[in-house]
Amino acid sequence: MPRPVPLDRTFALMFAVMLVIAAGNTALQSVLPALGRSLDVADSAVAAAFSVSALAWVVCAPLWANRSDRHGRRAMVLLGMAGFTASLSVCGLFLLAGINGWIGGTAAFAAFVVGRMLYGIFGSAAPPAVQAIVAGRTSREERTRALALLASAFGLGTILGPAVAPYLVLGHIGAVEIGLAGPAFAAVAIGAAMLAAVAVMLPRDSLGGHGAASAYPSIGGQPTGASVTAATSAPGERVGYFDPRIRVWVIVGLIMGHAQAMTGQAIGFLVIDRLGLPPIEALQPTGLVLMMGAGAALLVQWGLIPLLDLRPRALVTIGLVVAAIGCVATGTATSLYGIATGYALAAMGFGFVRPGYTAGSSLAVGAEAQGSVAGKITSVNGASFVLGPSIGVGLYELWRPLPYLAAAAALVLLFAYAIVSLRPSVRAL
Repeated sequence: MPRPVPLDRTFALMFAVMLVIAAGNTALQSVLPALGRSLDVADSAVAAAFSVSALAWVVCAPLWANRSDRHGRRAMVLLGMAGFTASLSVCGLFLLAGINGWIGGTAAFAAFVVGRMLYGIFGSAAPPAVQAIVAGRTSREERTRALALLASAFGLGTILGPAVAPYLVLGHIGAVEIGLAGPAFAAVAIGAAMLAAVAVMLPRDSLGGHGAASAYPSIGGQPTGASVTAATSAPGERVGYFDPRIRVWVIVGLIMGHAQAMTGQAIGFLVIDRLGLPPIEALQPTGLVLMMGAGAALLVQWGLIPLLDLRPRALVTIGLVVAAIGCVATGTATSLYGIATGYALAAMGFGFVRPGYTAGSSLAVGAEAQGSVAGKITSVNGASFVLGPSIGVGLYELWRPLPYLAAAAALVLLFAYAIVSLRPSVRAL
C-alpha cells in the first residue's frame, strides 16, 4: 500500500503558495475584458498584456528551476512571492489611476503590461522551488503523489480565481473608485500575507530533490502532470521537439493549446457583446461560464478518464471532436445558457486531449527520456498562451464568432491528422 503524503506545515504552506500564484493570475484574467472595455482600450491590447506575461513565464521558468537547484529553494519561493505581489501592486495602482481618470486608459494599460511582465519574470521562480522543497522532504515512494497533490493546487487556483473575482469588485473609498481594480488589490493583500508567512515559517533548506518549470497558470490551462514527471525523473536522454517518437504528440498539444487559449481569452468579450451588458454587469455571467468550463474539464480528468480507461489515441481523437463541436456551439450561441453550455462542451473536449498527448508522449519513449519529454510537453503547454490569446482576440475583433469557428476548423484538421498519424499498432497508443 502506498504511503500517505506527509501533510505537515511546510507542505500546507507550499500548497498555499501554488494556489495563490495561480488564483491571482486567473482572477485578473477573468475581469480584464470588462476592465479594458471600461477604460476604452482595444480588445487586442487586453490580450497582449497576458501574452507578454506568458512569454516571460515560458522563458524564465526553466532558468529559475536551474537556479533553484544551485542556490537554494527558500530564496526562490520568496522571490516568486515578492514578484507576484509587486506585479499585482503595479497592476492595481495603474488600473485604479485609469478608472478614476487620473491618467488616460492607454497609459494605464501600458503600465499594466509592465506589471504583467513582472509576474511572468519573477512569479515563475516560485513553482519549481516549491516542487523541489516538497521533493526533498519526501521519500521516493511518496514523491510522485506529493507532487501531484501540489500540482492540483495550481489547477485549483485557475478555477478559484475566476470564481471569486466578481465578488472582489469594490465600490468607493471616499472619493476614490476602486471598482474593477478590486481583484488586483485583494491578490496583493493575500500575496503579501503569503510572503510574510513564507519568510517566517519556511525553514532554510538543504539542496535536495528537484523542481521543474510549470506551465503558465491560465484560464483553461489545467495541469497535465508533465511538470511532475519532469521533477521526479532522473537526468537522462535528451529528446528534441521534432524527435519522431513524440513529434505527433507535440503537434497535437501545440495546436490544441492554441485553440484553447484563443477561445478562453475571447470568452469575456463574447459574454459582454452577445448579452449586451455593461462591462461591470458581465462579470458574474462571465464567472459562471468559466466555472462551467472548469467544472467540465475536472469532470473529465478526475472522473470520466479514470472510469473509461481510454488509451492516449482515443483520448485525443474523442477530445478533438467534442472540443470542435463545443467551439462551434460557443461561437454561434446567442444566450448565456448557450454560451455556457458550448464553452463547457469545448472545455470537456480539451480535458480529454491534454492528458492524452501528455501520456502518449511519455509512453512513446523509455524511462531514460521521461524527464526530457515531460519538460518539452510543459513548455508546449505554456507556449500556447503566448500567441493564442492575441490571435483569438484579434480574430474576435474581425468577427465575433471567428475565433471559435477558426479553432473548430483547426481541431477538425488536427483530428484528421491524428487519425492518420497515430496508428493503433504503435505501442504508446
